[in-house]
Order: sequence, then structure tokens, then C-alpha cells
Amino acid sequence: MLGDALAEAGYPARVLVACSGGPDSLALAAAAGYFARRGHVDGHPVTIGAVVVDHQLQPGSAAVASVAARKLTDLGLSPVTVRAVDVASTGIGPEAAARDARHAALDSAAEESGAGVILLGHTLDDQAEQVLLGLARGSGTRSLAGMRPARGRLLRPFLGLRRADTLAICDAEDLAPWHDPSNADPAYARSRTRVEVLPLLEEKLGPGVAESLARTAAILQHDADFLDDLAGDAFARLEERSGAGVSLPENALRELAPALRFRVIAKAAAAVGGQQPSYRRLLAAEALLRRQGSAGPVELPGGVSVYRLSLAELQAEAATAGAGVPREGARCGKLVFRPQKPPRN
Repeated sequence: MLGDALAEAGYPARVLVACSGGPDSLALAAAAGYFARRGHVDGHPVTIGAVVVDHQLQPGSAAVASVAARKLTDLGLSPVTVRAVDVASTGIGPEAAARDARHAALDSAAEESGAGVILLGHTLDDQAEQVLLGLARGSGTRSLAGMRPARGRLLRPFLGLRRADTLAICDAEDLAPWHDPSNADPAYARSRTRVEVLPLLEEKLGPGVAESLARTAAILQHDADFLDDLAGDAFARLEERSGAGVSLPENALRELAPALRFRVIAKAAAAVGGQQPSYRRLLAAEALLRRQGSAGPVELPGGVSVYRLSLAELQAEAATAGAGVPREGARCGKLVFRPQKPPRN
């Protein structure tokens, strides 16, 4: 699996393994150590290092990181570094804040080492948990598609393995993994999903639930990619830029299928610096298309306002500018997306 992932990534010369010392990432590091000791993948030279991120959220975390680093060195990975991070309280939740801090540390380590890819130890069980959590939140196709095997320089070669497989790898390699106590802490939704929900589903519905959820994610990844490509083409065709704002012609937006219309609205928000809106916020923005005259604003996450500019206002703007409203565009208004704060220079 690891060899195939590196081959599909174009045989990067430098690779970085992200390892917590837990069974999943330690098993991945053991597989990476095989290639590191050989010095090549399918004849392509490779050097493989590792980074251990210490989130400093638990007593003794520095010692856990130090032990993990020694194990990685013993496996033949070099260089091995430990990065301590401060997990900021940003209001997005502790798990998301820890993930953001971890990814920032991994990106920094990859930049400094010149690594072309970062290996992550997520398994099929992680994927199944991701899909279940997305269902519980009422998420859309992209969220239910779960984690990608490859995204940017992040590779997840073990998405086809069960967690039991990584434990077996550690046993076979005589490695004693660290078991993060937070993984069984019922305070976290993911931990409850892992310890209570998935085992209950397997008990009541029969074995294979995790595999089915992971298969659903794989199918939805193809669907989401296809819809995103179509939405990207539609947005590029419809967008009209004016200063820091973006506008979309109302009639053309109405003619899009709903699955594309919502995605185009989200892309317009992102184009002026916004974040991915929730479904409820997208509904509120899309509802402006059914209003008469000027309407809004609707506030979208990331400091974006969207409002409907009526035909009368379009004509007034055109008259002020000394231009006419094109005949083909005179049948409707526009949705206008603007950042609430001017961009920083």
C-alpha cells in the first residue's frame, strides 16, 4: 500500500512520516522504515524522515513524544524531529484546533526538510468514523466523502486497512505503541463514535459496517469531485468582478441545478475570502433569488455579505457610469458578494 501510494505520488525523493507513537502511525512508520533502509522505492532513490507533534495537552506528553522519536530512529527513519505546538482556543472545538496546529507543524517540517509528501496513518476505521460524524451533523456530499487518500502533499496509504491490522503490524515488528487516552474519552464525539457507536452498529447490523461506510466515502469522493468541477466551470462562466466584490447574474444562477447552484454560491463566497457556509446559510443566500427588489444582506462565515442588487439599482449604477444595461442582462438582478472588511495590503 505504501509503495503504491508513493508510486502514484510520482516517487518523491524526500518523504516525511507523521507519527504520534500510536499503533496506526507507528505501523506506517515501520513500513516506511523498510523503504528508508533500502534507500529506494522501485529503484527510485528516497530518504524518509519523521516528525512527532507534541500537542502538550496531556501530562507527560513530552516524554511520550521522546519515546516515539527513539522508536522512529531505530526503524531507520532520518531525520526524526519533535515539534511542540500550542493548541489555541479558537472556538472551533479542541479536536479541530489540535488538527490545525498539527497540520501547521507538519507543513513547516516538510518545508524545512524539502519533503514532497507527508504520510498520515489514518485507517479504514477513521474513515468510517468520519462518515458517521458527517451523517450526524447533516453534512453534504463533500463532508460524507471523508478523507482523501491523497490531497496536496498529504498521503494516507492505510485507508484500506482496519485498525486491527495496524496493531498486528506493531506486534509483528515487536513495537509497543502508545495508546492515547483521549481516544476513549467520551467527552469527544469521535471517541464515542469509535468506542460505542461503531461497535453497536456492528453488533446490531452485522460485520462489515465500517467497510460499507468507507466504501460510501470512496463513491461520494468521485461524485463530489465531478460536481465540484462542474460548479467550478459554471462559476468561471458567471462571475463578474468589481473591486473586492463578486457578482452572479440572477437568471443564469436560477437556471442551474440546485446541486450546482449551492456550490457556485459557496465558490463566490470563497472568492472574496469567505469560508465554507453551512447548509442553512447557503439556503438563506439562495433565498435572495426569490425576493423582489433589493434584498439582504445575508452574512456568510469568514466575513462575507451577500445581497440582491435589483434591476433598478443596476440601471442606476449604469446611468451613473454613463453605460447602458445590456439587453440580454436586463431581465434580472444580481447576487453580490462582498467582504465585510477591506483586504489587508
